[in-house]
Amino acid sequence: MAHRAKRSLGQNFLVDANVCRKIVSVLELDESSSVLEIGPGQGALTRHILEASPAAYLALEKDTDLAAELNRRWPEAEIRAADALDFPWEELNDPQLRIAGNLPYNVGSRLIWDIVSRAEQYERAVFMVQLEVAQRLTATYGQSAYGALSIWVQNFARTKLVFKVPPTVFRPQPKVESAIVTFFPLHAALRPKSPSALASVLRLCFQKRRKQLSNILKLYWNNEIDYWLEHSGLSPSARPENVSPTQFAELSMLFSLADGPL
Repeated sequence: MAHRAKRSLGQNFLVDANVCRKIVSVLELDESSSVLEIGPGQGALTRHILEASPAAYLALEKDTDLAAELNRRWPEAEIRAADALDFPWEELNDPQLRIAGNLPYNVGSRLIWDIVSRAEQYERAVFMVQLEVAQRLTATYGQSAYGALSIWVQNFARTKLVFKVPPTVFRPQPKVESAIVTFFPLHAALRPKSPSALASVLRLCFQKRRKQLSNILKLYWNNEIDYWLEHSGLSPSARPENVSPTQFAELSMLFSLADGPL
């Protein structure tokens, strides 16, 4: 497909068929699977996905020229000229659904933030992201890459960095490595009771991530926090990167902070 990559859309097209087949294999598709692909671009993954004959397929492509060309190439597939950032993820209700995509670097973290927290019914998601982002998505507490994104995502999904992808398999070639990350949604009972409260606490804590909890939370400190710290095995001198995702969800329920994402 002759199409010049648009920098404004963060386009880097996959051109290596072996890598594409490897990515699609991680989806573990069969004839009962349905697939939602984000940003199919020139159809590098699309071809291999459709060869698996999924029960249903939908693609969201923001580039209208590419969407039109993909529709001409695969008229049997549903390909929408649409921005994934505007998609109603909370309306997904398919336990056989696989979500896949080579996500643009400029919106990848934001998309994942929305998808994992708003979509409850899907089987798995498989995304290509910048390696640095992949490390943040899968980091555990105490690691240098651990931060607000790690905590938020891991409160909604189990994550795994599957394999790295070199710049040489893209056109144009990015200046950084990429990686494939899988996401498996947590059961509704394990998800945060108040996502807005969790987002607010993360924003508060990671604006001052080098400070101690007692300093960051001093305006909200009370006996409940003292009790919670004691029973969580945490010290008031602990820093945000030493608090696990589950502990952050618990901590967020002790506050009544302003709603809103980070």
